[in-house]
Amino acid sequence: MTCKGICVRYKAQKPVGTGRYASGQRRCQICEIFIKWEGLWCPCCGYRLRTKPRNLKYKAKLRARVEADAVEAKSVEVQPETEEIAVKAKTTKSKTKKSKATKTKEKTLCEYCQKSFVYLDKHQKNCKKNPNNIADASQESESIAIKA
Repeated sequence: MTCKGICVRYKAQKPVGTGRYASGQRRCQICEIFIKWEGLWCPCCGYRLRTKPRNLKYKAKLRARVEADAVEAKSVEVQPETEEIAVKAKTTKSKTKKSKATKTKEKTLCEYCQKSFVYLDKHQKNCKKNPNNIADASQESESIAIKA
């Protein structure tokens, strides 16, 4: 694994105001050069590229910059989302008012269990407290017991 000189094509200039790693540059230890390359491996020698600094001082600087960028990105994203939520809330309120006006089905109380239902006749056929259903259920269980 030796430098073949291909990496010179990808040589990166030092950025002003930011660090090399923060701006996306990578370092090849074999070629001893910073390059602008998206892959993990050096295009020249095939050695693994460094994407983070080794020095503790510069690691802390990079970490602080990444966190600051993340906070800034979050604050930019939050503002449009709150506007979208407000618009959605307005539209949903108007829709719910219309739907409530059109969908008014009256609920009536069941005479056996005293709960309100929209489809009362369907419920009363299956109501557990309905004495007619209890008699039907006992007859079915007797007939099953006799057959067995």
